[in-house]
Amino acid sequence: MNRVDRLFGILLFLQSKKYIQAGQIAEKFGISVRTVYRDIKALNEQGVPLSFEQNKGYFVVQGYFLPPVSFSSDEANALLLVEQIVNGFADNSIRKHYATALSKVRSVLKTSQKESLENLDNNILMQLPSRPDQDFGYLSTLQQAISARKIIEIDYKNNNGEFSKRCVEPIGLVFYAFSWHLIGWCHLRSSYRDFKISRLEAVRIQERGFQKEDHMAMSDYMKQLPVSF
Repeated sequence: MNRVDRLFGILLFLQSKKYIQAGQIAEKFGISVRTVYRDIKALNEQGVPLSFEQNKGYFVVQGYFLPPVSFSSDEANALLLVEQIVNGFADNSIRKHYATALSKVRSVLKTSQKESLENLDNNILMQLPSRPDQDFGYLSTLQQAISARKIIEIDYKNNNGEFSKRCVEPIGLVFYAFSWHLIGWCHLRSSYRDFKISRLEAVRIQERGFQKEDHMAMSDYMKQLPVSF
C-alpha cells in the first residue's frame, strides 16, 4: 500500500470510531507507531482536523465531512455477494437498510461497473432452506437500543405459547442454531435472559437508559451458549 492510499485509509479508519489509539492504527496498517505519528501530522498539514485526547486516542473533530468515496469493481462485487447472505440470514428491517445502502453504492459506480455488477447479480444465487421464523423486523430497532443503551419493553411468547411483557436492558445480538437471539438483563427475572427474536411480538424503545452499570461482556456470555455454532 502506497502512502497516499494509507493516509486515506487511516482517515476512513478514524471516522469509523469515536477514538482510536496510535497502536490500533499501527496494527491495522502494518506500520510502526512512529510512522503513525508522521501520518497523523501529514493529515493535519493537509487540513484534516485531527485531535488527541489523553488515554482515549485520536479522533476527527466533529463537523469535518469527507466527500463521497468511489468504489472499485472488486469492492462493489464484495458488497453484492454479502447481499445474498443478508437476504438469507437477516430480518426484514436489515434487508431493507442493506438494499438502500447498496443502491447508494450503485449510484456512484461508473456505467461500465454498473453493467458488470448487474451481470454478476444475475449469476450469484444461494440455496437456503425456507425460514418462516425469520420473517420479522426487529433487528434494526434492537441495534438502536443496544447502541444507545436504552431499556426496551418487549412482548414475548415463550416455548409454551405464553405471553409476557418484559423490560430488558439489551446488551447484544447473537446468531446461533440458525436463529437470532437477543441477550439482555431482564428486570422481571433480575438476571440475563436469552430471547429468541422470532418469538418477539413487539419491541418498544424506552426513554430510560440502562440501570445496571456493570453488564457482562458479550464475549463472556458467548462461552455459556448451549451450542458451539
